Amino acid sequence: MNREIIRSERSAKIRSAARSTFIYIILTIWAVVVLFPFYWMVLTSVKDYASYNSEYIPKFITLTPTLENYASAFTAVPLARYFLNTVIFTVITTALMLIVIIPAAFAFSRLQFKGRDTVFALFLALMMIPYELVVITNYTTITDLGLRNTFTGLILPSVTSVFYIYLLKENFSQIPDELYYAAKVDGTRDLKYLFKVMIPICRPTVITITILKVIECWNSYVWPRLVTDDQNYFLVSNGIQEIRENGFGRENIPAMMAAVVVISAPLIVIFLIFRKKIMEGVAQGGTKG
Repeated sequence: MNREIIRSERSAKIRSAARSTFIYIILTIWAVVVLFPFYWMVLTSVKDYASYNSEYIPKFITLTPTLENYASAFTAVPLARYFLNTVIFTVITTALMLIVIIPAAFAFSRLQFKGRDTVFALFLALMMIPYELVVITNYTTITDLGLRNTFTGLILPSVTSVFYIYLLKENFSQIPDELYYAAKVDGTRDLKYLFKVMIPICRPTVITITILKVIECWNSYVWPRLVTDDQNYFLVSNGIQEIRENGFGRENIPAMMAAVVVISAPLIVIFLIFRKKIMEGVAQGGTKG
């Protein structure tokens, strides 16, 4: 009897070890597939232009790395200015968006007013509108207002998001109503309750939304490309195209990759630092009960 139990336990351990090994192998392969483009981007960026062009068969390592391409990224075009423009655009847009979506999510989740659920349903229906239609409408409006080639024209269409309001509203709705009623009995105003109770409780989701908005603004391409044709207002996403067309030229791939690495580095660092907060916030916002 004891032998059978030992055999059963041994078989279970072997199956568990085999399953774990298989999972790790799959995850390792997947990690290599996902990370390889980043490795190739960095590798190409440190290759000399002549040596890169002489490679008939691509090499997966270089013995003579160079940082010349990175220096060229800041001299061929005003990349530093693009960085500053992007930082201004990202910070102001994200701050304004938080000012808009936090009270909106609070109103939909906690306040009682006639037609609240209907209004929220219609609000969610806006997510069904194709992005192309919104871009056309926004472009016409911004052009008619004379706001092309201005930070105002860049920022205004991005100061709200139906999805982020929905995500934060669902998160706010998880907070027990008893806290709100107790605060009202104590004479606490709605705004004070929002900032002293709801936001601290839902901080992971607020942080997640902030980071996602920063990434969205940093990667924004279509809208800035439409409303700006003045270099003084180019963002880094536009700068990539400018570098390709008027900077290094289409054939200088190593210099292009160096510029892409420089532009991508801030987002990668932000994600690595706040990755746990992002996962926690998405999980908390998507779970109701």
